[in-house]
Amino acid sequence: MTVAPRKFLLALLAGLLPLLTAAAPTTAPTNKRVLIISIDGCRPDLLLRGDTPTLHQLLDEGAYTFWAQTTAVSVTIPSHVSMLTGARPQVHQIEWNHDLPLAHPVYPAVPTLFEVAHNAGYTTGIVAGKSKFDVFLKPGTMDVSWVPSTEVVSNREVLSHVLSVINAGPPQVLMVHLPETDKVGHAVGWATPQYMAALHKADSAIGTILGTLASKQLLENTMIIVTADHGGAGKTHGPDDPRCRNIPWICVGPGVRRGIDLTSIATDRTIRTEDTFATACQFLGIPVDPKLDGRPVLEVMDRSGQELLSDAVPVATPTAAPTAGSTSVAKASAQAKSTAGSAPVAVAVPVKVAKVETPAPASTQPTTAPADANEPASPMATVNGHSTDGQ
Repeated sequence: MTVAPRKFLLALLAGLLPLLTAAAPTTAPTNKRVLIISIDGCRPDLLLRGDTPTLHQLLDEGAYTFWAQTTAVSVTIPSHVSMLTGARPQVHQIEWNHDLPLAHPVYPAVPTLFEVAHNAGYTTGIVAGKSKFDVFLKPGTMDVSWVPSTEVVSNREVLSHVLSVINAGPPQVLMVHLPETDKVGHAVGWATPQYMAALHKADSAIGTILGTLASKQLLENTMIIVTADHGGAGKTHGPDDPRCRNIPWICVGPGVRRGIDLTSIATDRTIRTEDTFATACQFLGIPVDPKLDGRPVLEVMDRSGQELLSDAVPVATPTAAPTAGSTSVAKASAQAKSTAGSAPVAVAVPVKVAKVETPAPASTQPTTAPADANEPASPMATVNGHSTDGQ
């Protein structure tokens, strides 16, 4: 009398097994990779004026805008969580910007890029320069991570850990946070010589990261997004100031259009920090919840050479021969292939190119700050009773 129920149970389990296996993939569905680099407190107009050859080279290699916008609060942790969840702070519910004495860890109320990618079978990781980035360390979502125990560290220390992660075999979805520009901005001021020097250091660190990936033949399948959490003015940053809300957004990678200023073709939208999450998911083939605020920036993708908007003005990709000693991201990858078998070397990718800024439409063009430390400070924001001034 017990044989039939037992056979039924075994048949039921046999039918469920493929579904259970599919729900927990052990390998990524594609060989694609995503690298998101956030330069904390990077103001786009200062990036354009600065000695940032790697970032200028990426403009030639991909699609970009210097009129993207961060969250309304324009502070580090809420903005980074929006960047990596596709949701506004009111939705992801991380609205503070300091290490708080919490009784237990609090994580975003919506899934992060790390969580959705991990669930899709990709390996994930983060290397950050501020201790409060532990908000992303939700158990079961991260394969490799390094977040300092001290409040903030140098770009050099972050870079050291990033190179260790890459040399050990980098995760397929990796986020790198460079904190030093923000630290200098608060200590001395945005638009100061010290801040510009910090921008140059960040640029050099990015060049080393990309060169190391190229030496391992990992750039060809990698979408790179370089952006920021906010800008700054005076010695602070906060809402209602375009010097704080406007951020750079640069995208480079396979299938990404080259040398395209997105303000010239995406005239009917403002790219927002939440779109970083959605664009990364789109590239990886991960469905995006339509209820989220973030939308994939489809304008970056090449579609057989056709413009995405019928009335768009084609932008020609520069064809001039590279200057002596110059190295593009693509060329760095090719050079790395030719030296395969030798000891890995961090191939420098920067090349200094002419700095040409395409003005935004007059209705969206942010105010350009004075190039000195005496520019007026932006208003200080307060979130949930906590001042957002500071790191």
